[in-house]
Amino acid sequence: MISHQVRAFVQLGPLPSELDDSEDGDEAFEARERALLAVEPPVSAEEADLLLGAFGEDDCFGLAWTLLHLVESAPAPAVSTAPPAGSNPWIIRLWQRHQNDKDPG
Repeated sequence: MISHQVRAFVQLGPLPSELDDSEDGDEAFEARERALLAVEPPVSAEEADLLLGAFGEDDCFGLAWTLLHLVESAPAPAVSTAPPAGSNPWIIRLWQRHQNDKDPG
């Protein structure tokens, strides 16, 4: 089941870039921040899969880290196979963190 909060966040589209310093960029950031903070962890595996599409290319002033931790709150890793070359850096980061969890030594 997908919560209303996750749907509302995902419908806003990917996180905006830190490089967008326009008024529209500020509004997009604020809307996504409110929507992201409304999502309560843990998320379901289905919700985590949806949330993967919300990553942008950069940190989005820390929101991408909040999103990453939310995705990691799912009961199983959302990225359990190696992403193809050229994948979003946040998807690669999730994969690397999953690999590190499997082999802590």
